Amino acid sequence: MPTESVHRFQSFAEFYPYYLQEHSNDTCRRLHYVGSLLVLSILGYALVTQQWLWLLAIPFAGYGFAWVGHFVFEKNKPATFKYPFYSFMGDWVMLKDALTGRIRF
Repeated sequence: MPTESVHRFQSFAEFYPYYLQEHSNDTCRRLHYVGSLLVLSILGYALVTQQWLWLLAIPFAGYGFAWVGHFVFEKNKPATFKYPFYSFMGDWVMLKDALTGRIRF
């Protein structure tokens, strides 16, 4: 059975350009933003109302939108499958970069 070689990034700074390349489709990127903002909204709601079961929705909101973006629009596999920690960080840095105008929203 052939195995796919996985590049090991030495730092997040080295990984982030790869991450952005994997999110070049505008719709895919925007679905990531929707999912991330929804995660923050759910977290805020759960904290304010103390309805902790809402926290169970966070992975579905965050990953659901992102994965639709990858499989339907970007036509690639999410970086989460190979680089879960860096990919999680990348979601938040990409959102920050979009909100500050560093990258296209």
